[in-house]
Order: sequence, then C-alpha cells, then structure tokens
Amino acid sequence: MVLTRGLRSLFVAGINYACKYTSSSVMHVRAVSTMQPLSKNKEVTITFVKADGERIKAKGQVGNSILDIVVNNDIDLSGYGACEGTLTCSTCHLIFSKDVYDGLPDKPTDEELDMLELAQERGDTSRLGCQIIMTEKLDGIEVIVPTGINDARQT
Repeated sequence: MVLTRGLRSLFVAGINYACKYTSSSVMHVRAVSTMQPLSKNKEVTITFVKADGERIKAKGQVGNSILDIVVNNDIDLSGYGACEGTLTCSTCHLIFSKDVYDGLPDKPTDEELDMLELAQERGDTSRLGCQIIMTEKLDGIEVIVPTGINDARQT
C-alpha cells in the first residue's frame, strides 16, 4: 500500500509508470515516456575559405556553433578553437562578408571584442566562430579563415 502511494506521487510529478502485479504479489514498475522524441535540427552548410584559396565545405545543424562544426567534421584549421569556446583565445577568428556579418543574430559581447583585439588580420567584419550559432538564415555562408592565428592565452 505504501509503495502504491509512492507511485501515485510520481504520477503527480509528470512521470507515468506501467505497473504489473505478478502472482507472487511483487510489483514490477516500468517507466513510460509521454514526451515526443526530439526532432533532428535542420542541416546547414558552411564553406571555409583558407588563405591559399582552398575551400572546405562542411555540414552542421541549426544550433551548432561554427566551432562545433569544425570539431565535428574534423576540419584541420591549424589551432582553431584552442580554448574550446571559453573566450580565452582568438584562434577561431573568422572574417565574414559585410551582408552576412550584418545579418548575424547576435552582436559581439564585450568579452568577444576583447579577444578580437588580439586576433591577427582583424577587420570590421571579424567574429569568433565559437560565438556564432548557425541558423537556417546562415545556411550556405562562406567565411574567410585568416592566414595566421594568435592564441591570446600565450601573449
């Protein structure tokens, strides 16, 4: 009886259980999810243009940062993302076209601007890839990868 009351409180908490009594009066409990499965995010593409002209097209998902896409696709961009997105380096510095830059969903934070000051080849449309979250609107963009990197943690 006490066990039954305890299970009823779980119903109130939003968790459903399927209970089955056996002939030996032992109750077996199995959790049953009533949530819909998470849908897979839409796939997006991005092209990295290296200083030597090499173009690397990569796929990711809406909600991934550009750093996530580089890591998940094992793209070799020499030191890119050394701090793993903690805003303590500037190795994921990228240069965007003016129209893409103006359409980015978020403006750079003060912390990002501080790191960008240490980046090599910084321009008016520079951002850190770890801070750019891909949206459907950004699908198909091209970004320029600067020639060199500056790991701000080593300055």
